[in-house]
Amino acid sequence: MCWRYYFNVSHTYYISKQYKCTNMSVRSLARQRTFDVLRSVVFFYIKTPLRVKEAGLEELIPTTWWPTRFDKEGKDELEAKSETADERLRRRAYERGCQRLKKRIEVVEELQVQILRLLLNNKDRGTGEASRYIFLNKFRKFLQENASNRGHPTALCPPEYMLCFLHRLITAVRSYWDEGKRKGPGCINSEEAYVPPQLFYNGKVDYFDLQRLGGLLSHLKKTLKDELASKTNIIIDPAEILTTSMDDLDEDEESGAAQRPFGAAAMGGALARPSWLSSPTLGRANRFLSTAAVSLMTPRRPLAPPEKVKVRTLAVEQRTEEDIEGSHGNDGLLLGRPLEEPDQPIAEKSLLEIVDGIVMMYNLSVHQQLGKMVVVSDDVHEYAMALKDTEEKIARCPARRADILDELQKSQKVFAEKLNHLSRRLAWINATVYSKEKMLDVYWLLRVCIRTVEHADHTGSLFAFAPEFYLNVAMNAYSALKNYFSPANSMDDLPGYEDTLTQLAAILAKHFADPRIVGTDIKDSLMQALASYVCYPQSLRAVERIPEEQRVAMMRNLLAPYEQRPWAQTNWILVRLWRGCGFGYRYTRLPHLLKTKPEDTNLPSLQKPCPSLLLQRHMAELLSMDKDMAASFLNSVLNQLNWAFSEFIGMIQEIQQAAERPERNFVDTRQLKVCATCFDLSVSLLRVLEMTVTLVPEIFLDWSRPSAELLLRRLAQLLNQVLNRVTAERNLFDRVVNLRLPGLESVDHYPILVAVTGILVQILVEGQRQGL
Repeated sequence: MCWRYYFNVSHTYYISKQYKCTNMSVRSLARQRTFDVLRSVVFFYIKTPLRVKEAGLEELIPTTWWPTRFDKEGKDELEAKSETADERLRRRAYERGCQRLKKRIEVVEELQVQILRLLLNNKDRGTGEASRYIFLNKFRKFLQENASNRGHPTALCPPEYMLCFLHRLITAVRSYWDEGKRKGPGCINSEEAYVPPQLFYNGKVDYFDLQRLGGLLSHLKKTLKDELASKTNIIIDPAEILTTSMDDLDEDEESGAAQRPFGAAAMGGALARPSWLSSPTLGRANRFLSTAAVSLMTPRRPLAPPEKVKVRTLAVEQRTEEDIEGSHGNDGLLLGRPLEEPDQPIAEKSLLEIVDGIVMMYNLSVHQQLGKMVVVSDDVHEYAMALKDTEEKIARCPARRADILDELQKSQKVFAEKLNHLSRRLAWINATVYSKEKMLDVYWLLRVCIRTVEHADHTGSLFAFAPEFYLNVAMNAYSALKNYFSPANSMDDLPGYEDTLTQLAAILAKHFADPRIVGTDIKDSLMQALASYVCYPQSLRAVERIPEEQRVAMMRNLLAPYEQRPWAQTNWILVRLWRGCGFGYRYTRLPHLLKTKPEDTNLPSLQKPCPSLLLQRHMAELLSMDKDMAASFLNSVLNQLNWAFSEFIGMIQEIQQAAERPERNFVDTRQLKVCATCFDLSVSLLRVLEMTVTLVPEIFLDWSRPSAELLLRRLAQLLNQVLNRVTAERNLFDRVVNLRLPGLESVDHYPILVAVTGILVQILVEGQRQGL
């Protein structure tokens, strides 16, 4: 059949036959200079067909199906009770065809896994080195090439190849891991796998130029050398520190300059912030990983003086089995175990490095590919809605308009043919990319990253050595599970899913303001991840399940003064915790926008309100007990409100002038976007003030507080300013709103006036209650 071509069956069968015969054949293959992982990755790729007929999918899936019922927001209605008998039969026939396709693909995937198991065999050493250690060194070199050439796509492994390779490698590694668990009862099973923190600072594993959480490795080794010596018995050679070149110093200055706020960044990053879960920053001048010389002390003996032994880390290509697995008195990759890390075997050390490489591989391009393949599902949805709309028009078309009816029927035929093609292609993608097994692989990777971050966090200041990509992969893997694999596979069915959500919530709550993390991009990603987390009921409940101490610490960090830090996302998190409780604040979308259809109903900002009364209570307790923090926080909110609203008024004046010019009757879209952002910031800051007035009115009304009168006076001045600008008929604000310019859809009287009204109502009610 033609579909066999897309499985690369001929390649897979040939390789498996050739190298399944003898162990010597596998080692000789791995040792070949011409053998590299990039070429071998081709054998693990299952090619996605572009033409359905050539792939034979019409034979495997003779009956096609697609969703035909949608709610008001355009989402699929999944209730089976609304299906007709014919639709149910079609859906079940389509699902049977998908299962037939999946079983045939699984046969080839199993062959590919067996090939990888041959390459990962560590018992075939004979007179030479085992296959696994040869493969491991080449695999690390492969990762280095892809990490170092991200600006040159032609030099990279294609992401679709990387995706298939990652899934096969996870299966093979987990099978070897669990085999080791059965042979060594003291080890942990693959379900509890993690990468120990020693790998991040002992120089045994090369992380190339990838950024660490605490900055450059050379900087960390200088500033944390005492902690390394006291906690891990690793002493940095002073000669190594002195070899820092002027190049490194220049790059440190560049890194510091890049992290200083300027322009939009100084006002909170609201105008030009990266997308949620942006890709990690690549570090600079990370030269010590492959050449660092460290002096090592023997295991801790308090009564005897430490014996120093100088060891030089070998280059990736020169490492042997002993360098990786260790030997008597040598811990190999696990050199420098901190006191916080349990003294028990985890797994074979070579498997730990492969798992570390899998996490890095997901970060390099696999997540990007997962997001790319969702386009097919989106196309099916759009064509299905277009077909349904066309069929409704045909039903309404009068009989006398045969010309219109003929055009509609042609459109109907085109849409149906396209959907037949896309539904079969989607079946292929669901079987190879978004299947339940692939979802479990990504979920396993998420849990590996969570446990790795937790173990690294326990080391205290040494947490700064952890690479940024572990946090990025944790956030991206959760995003993939939530947005890419559903609704075909439900996240709720994953084992231990609620506990995993809570663990991830604890990581986000603790590390979004962690002083040990210095990278601007990773800090912004953590903040945006937490902001998205509190928008959905299930993940918000996970935040509420973390220990009370961590919840209070998170709220304390959110209530820190807004100056000198990106405050827009912080403010938005507080707004989401309040949304649903404020005056006229129970809407999902603004009332005047209900007639327009949103581009993406899955955006966090378009979720139904789900306030957290528990976190509101923590906020109230903190502001009530700590008078200085309450005063500094509210002064910073009032300062930012004054700035945001003043900027907004200045911009609408420019927009009004530009719109009235006869010679140039258009406005720059970027200026409109910045203007709308300033308006949204003003509304959100007013909502935070409303929340504060409602939860802790004594901050403004208790005259025993030294700052109460000043805060109330400032609040009254700002509210008067807003009302003067917004409520006057036919003034500047009114004229700009009536222009209905594209990009200023959110600018309207309602959102800002109800926020001001909510503040005034609460002050009046509480003032009467206290007799003021």
